[in-house]
Amino acid sequence: MLYRKQVYLKNGQGFAPVVVRNYTQQDFDELIQIQRESFPPPFPSDLWWNMEQLENHVTLFPEGALCVEVNGVLAGSMTGLIVHFDKEESSHTWQEMTDDGYIRNHSPDGNTLYVVDICIRPAYRNLALGKLLMQSMYEVVVQLGLERLVGGGRMPGFHRHANRLTPQEYLEEVLRGQLQDPVITFLLHAGRTPIRILENYLEDEQSLHHAVLMEWVNPFMTRLLEI
Repeated sequence: MLYRKQVYLKNGQGFAPVVVRNYTQQDFDELIQIQRESFPPPFPSDLWWNMEQLENHVTLFPEGALCVEVNGVLAGSMTGLIVHFDKEESSHTWQEMTDDGYIRNHSPDGNTLYVVDICIRPAYRNLALGKLLMQSMYEVVVQLGLERLVGGGRMPGFHRHANRLTPQEYLEEVLRGQLQDPVITFLLHAGRTPIRILENYLEDEQSLHHAVLMEWVNPFMTRLLEI
């Protein structure tokens, strides 16, 4: 079942019409441009989407390929796949869990939606579009009857504090509000809960290749998961 909703978000003195929907082949060129704008150097350019990856997203799991438009302009996207996930499993990398972004390992009978990517055009980051996309993907989790949404959150502020803090200590200071991290703080505001630190998760100099594995548990499945 495909997804579409329209809301109005505050924009200056008024409200802008915003649409969240599934992205299609017609959006591919613009999605790649959004990646360029959202992840400038030192983020590796070879991690931007390519046409084959995007084609796989819309054919293997179109329900997990979401984008957001503001006044008809494509402003961001979020992508996921379904996996078999055990919360107690050992660490993993982004490449392993997402098939390097190609999602050929998508498992329709899995229990968890794993986040491949979320990005918002810098010019539109004052509208809380990332939180809107995240909430929309939670709705996909509920619609599909999955147990949870999980993904690794980059720690782009960590490199400035690595001389005095371990990754876990950095996370704890973010949780206490003593530090703000562009990604982890956003994910906390969007309802995600930290599980553990992932080492060598993604080639990312700012995070020193670390990430925080963070989940959102389907509230309609919580009691079942506790049994």
